[in-house]
Amino acid sequence: MPEPAKGLRERKRLETHRALATTAVRLVAERGLDQVTVEDISAAAGVSPRTFFNYFPSKEDAVVIAHADNAERSQRIIEKFLATPKEVSAPRAFVDALKEDFAHVDENREEWLGRMKAIHDNPTLHSRAVAMNHDTVAPTIEAIARRTGLDPEADLYPTLLLSTLGGAVNAALRHWYQHDGRVSALELLDDAVELLLAGLPEPGGRAR
Repeated sequence: MPEPAKGLRERKRLETHRALATTAVRLVAERGLDQVTVEDISAAAGVSPRTFFNYFPSKEDAVVIAHADNAERSQRIIEKFLATPKEVSAPRAFVDALKEDFAHVDENREEWLGRMKAIHDNPTLHSRAVAMNHDTVAPTIEAIARRTGLDPEADLYPTLLLSTLGGAVNAALRHWYQHDGRVSALELLDDAVELLLAGLPEPGGRAR
């Protein structure tokens, strides 16, 4: 599903958000979170602190939130997932829907290495990153239930699938970060999902 065309004002908003986000990540990676202020980020990005606060409530959010249209991106993932042909399994359909956004990690390696380092080094950023995705959980579970014909309250599968695939995403990103982004994040995600779909066989074929 192609991304809808954006007007000039909307494109400018997204570009300013990206400039502030990437600047925040770079400065925090260089100096540490406690040594960076909103004024530092604003000056480096060429805007005023007042403009900064039009986009972010805090420097922590500037580090964690990579895109101004985060909610819209989440909705597009759900729409792609629901539009995938039924012949494709729900786990694979969901991962395929994630791929466009996941490719952003590979395409912006230094930014994401810096962001993940900042989150790893600062528990407050980790908590903010988790909280940022909170509002997407219920709609995604509803979408999985709709695609599979299940009741999201009576059946475990929709919630379990989201939790399991979320774990695969986190594992792939963690492995990518530990290897300094020298491996493809997209390929790691595919590998993680294939292992899940195969039932997580032990290396060497040992049976339990």
